[in-house]
Amino acid sequence: MKIKSIVLGLGLAAVSAFAATAETWKLAVTDVEGMERLQLEWGPFKEALEAATGDTFEFYAVNSRTAAAEALRGETVDFVVSGPAEYVVINKLTEATPLIGLGRPDYHCAIIVRADSGINVPADLVGKSVAFGDIGSTSNMLCPMQVLADHGVDPVNDIEKTHTSRNIAFEALNNGDIDALGMNAGTFIGVRNGQTDLPYGFYKMIARSGDLPNDMIMVGAHVPAEAAEMVQTAILENKDAIIAGITAHEENDKYVGMDLVAINDSAYDYVRSMYSNAGYPQFDNFIGD
Repeated sequence: MKIKSIVLGLGLAAVSAFAATAETWKLAVTDVEGMERLQLEWGPFKEALEAATGDTFEFYAVNSRTAAAEALRGETVDFVVSGPAEYVVINKLTEATPLIGLGRPDYHCAIIVRADSGINVPADLVGKSVAFGDIGSTSNMLCPMQVLADHGVDPVNDIEKTHTSRNIAFEALNNGDIDALGMNAGTFIGVRNGQTDLPYGFYKMIARSGDLPNDMIMVGAHVPAEAAEMVQTAILENKDAIIAGITAHEENDKYVGMDLVAINDSAYDYVRSMYSNAGYPQFDNFIGD
């Protein structure tokens, strides 16, 4: 692991604006287990957040998405960094709301086939085998299933679906053991470019989604609206330093080139549609837990 050097250049005005009402908040990240990893991968972000707001943020380690929801419901954590699929369930269980969107570049999904497969449109996949990534993943499961649904293919009943790791899925596609992959489009491009033993045109993308709703910093329903708004304003006014903190560690390279934006709950209605089309219309449980 390596840490990229960063400079968190914040003006004193941003700090002094909040110093008079400084608070101490608990902060969790849903996909990072253990305090050591939190400190290593998200420590620079926490430092930038504290400098921007004048508040103190203490890490709260969670070992699952369910644990994050329970901590929000129990008011033992105040702010959570999470993804779109996790947010939809957490919102249903706790009424937490999105505060800041983490605008990831090129965050969308795609349906991939072999170019020589004779499969040209999603409808050609009816009755065929399609592999997806982690159960419950926004870009590696829910999104590609939604793409199929958007093209008139029922991802529950019209295909033979399976879930497997990326490497196994690509090997199966290369060997003709499956007919298609549904996955994060950026990840596909990285894998394709890394397979130097295959020609560039070996794969074909037959459908892709629009850009997906952002990852986000969400805020617990128990946090006073005025305090949440002050944190939101401080982040947006110091976004360059906050982004530098998030992208300081290589584990967060997916955020390189990102923007930070104000966001609201309605932006995640498309994700709710994904849950419904994947066969989970209540979206009140984490798929795969």
